[in-house]
Amino acid sequence: MKVLICGAGSVGRSIASDLISHGHDVLLMDNQPTAMRVAQVPQAEWMLADACELAALREAGVEEMDVVVAATGDDKANLVVSFLAKTEFAVPRTVARVNNPRNEWMYDTQWGVDVAVSTPRIMTAMVEEAVAVGDLVKVFTFHQSGASIIEVTLPKTSPVVGALMREIPWPADTVLSCIIRGDRTIAPTPEDTLEAGDELLFIVSAEAEPQALQDVLRSAPGTR
Repeated sequence: MKVLICGAGSVGRSIASDLISHGHDVLLMDNQPTAMRVAQVPQAEWMLADACELAALREAGVEEMDVVVAATGDDKANLVVSFLAKTEFAVPRTVARVNNPRNEWMYDTQWGVDVAVSTPRIMTAMVEEAVAVGDLVKVFTFHQSGASIIEVTLPKTSPVVGALMREIPWPADTVLSCIIRGDRTIAPTPEDTLEAGDELLFIVSAEAEPQALQDVLRSAPGTR
């Protein structure tokens, strides 16, 4: 996969390193010479240019990219990069960094954003996860569909502990996608059982009611 990352700060370089380690081709673009720290990500290609300019994107060959990541520290720049990548070059997928949560409402398909990643919100979710066993934590929202990834750590008091997956009446538009048990990642099957302390990751549609999922986790299987 070919990926253009606009913004070669610590976030952009970290993303580049991870993608390269998974075998992807990465081009890092930044308009600040001080950001061009090639030694930190030597396997990446580097380009000194302003990603908000069409000429720079053309020179970078954006039309051949599979993904464009707007990872600068400027929300306006990230929106412009996403908009140009999608409307001018028809990039299949754009991912944009949200620096200020107050600007998150603008990160939608009208601005060419397929996925918006809000670092402050992710950090908030991780804090909540650490202190709120049994409570639902929204980890991520897919802006295009409105679906969310919701995490919950199963408390020992939950009546679904020990229940077979096929016996648990999960709400409509809610799918248990993963069970994290210690250092194991489990793809749930109908014959699996849940244990206290399991971390459950759900995909929940925009139409689903989170309270319905909370009710299942607090009600005995078959009683709803």
